[in-house]
Amino acid sequence: MILLSSIIEKFEEKFFNKYKTAVLPSHKKALQAMKQCRKESGPHMLAQCTNENCRRHSYIPHSCGHRNCPHCQNHESQQWIENQLNKQLPAQYYLFTFTLPRQLRKLVWRNQKLIYSLMFQCVQELLKTFTQNDKKLQGMAGFTTVMHTHSRELGFHPHIHVVMVGGSINRNSRLWRVKSGKYLFYYRALAKVFRAKLLKAIVDHNLRVPKDCPKKWVVNCKNVGNGDKALIYLGKYLYKGVIQEKDILKCENKMVTFRYIHSKTGKYQTRTVTGEYFLWLLMQHVLPKGFRRVRCYGFLHPCSKKLIKLLQLILRFNPIMMVKQLKQRAKITCKFCGAKMEIIRTMIPAALIQRVSLPT
Repeated sequence: MILLSSIIEKFEEKFFNKYKTAVLPSHKKALQAMKQCRKESGPHMLAQCTNENCRRHSYIPHSCGHRNCPHCQNHESQQWIENQLNKQLPAQYYLFTFTLPRQLRKLVWRNQKLIYSLMFQCVQELLKTFTQNDKKLQGMAGFTTVMHTHSRELGFHPHIHVVMVGGSINRNSRLWRVKSGKYLFYYRALAKVFRAKLLKAIVDHNLRVPKDCPKKWVVNCKNVGNGDKALIYLGKYLYKGVIQEKDILKCENKMVTFRYIHSKTGKYQTRTVTGEYFLWLLMQHVLPKGFRRVRCYGFLHPCSKKLIKLLQLILRFNPIMMVKQLKQRAKITCKFCGAKMEIIRTMIPAALIQRVSLPT
């Protein structure tokens, strides 16, 4: 397996030289973090054995904790999936995908934080309105939205996935209403309203819409059963970057080859690019600082935990966990006695470690 950190070390200088006018501070921070992840040259933790007869110390390389690093935050990813599955309700679930046309991608790239926020805002207003006006629902919606910026080939392709409950709560009558079927809402109506809302929001923020912006946009909608598979699928891409190291096949002759699953055939295909362009493909998907990739609305909002538990109780519904129980973080054990070790200090520079003698 080819480590991403080794590719960064090899092509980092060429990357900065070629893309120096486009590189953002967030890109530099991401590359630096992933390059030092669990490396001896990076910061370390100091662990102490809990065995009273041992009490030995050990320095352990830090994980970087960056949300784009393929090594880090496996625990957080599984924790998010389990939390979402615990909020399941007895209704059909639907997966929506709101996609921006390619003609807007340059505008989005120059104004990422603003337009990403506008996309979230338009999607939530749209789905809340459609749910309220629907003859069978007529109430408050509940849905989870996830921002993705990449295509399978790692190109820049901003879109929002939505996992939505086919049910609603009427605030006046306090009734739980459900709707089933192949589609929750008519996809063409969703696309038309989404286009109108987003373009108006863009213009209201004094941005110019490209003249070649298409009149028809794409919004997909499909029934995903009880929603567990859709939530697990989205959860896998929240914290571990856009590529796994097992999918990096070659790094030779200044070129990097990686594989991806083709959307139509469902089979692996490969793509070969220069090392610096490969890093650029990854950096395009580093979100602006402080930007939240996932957001929940309506009765699935984090502040509605009591309401969800009440609904599950009244409807006599017990969520079926489709993943293993949350794995505990890997325990650090003493290599001398095998006892558990505890972290007593963090973020120790590697240069300082070389000058310090460990207590025994």
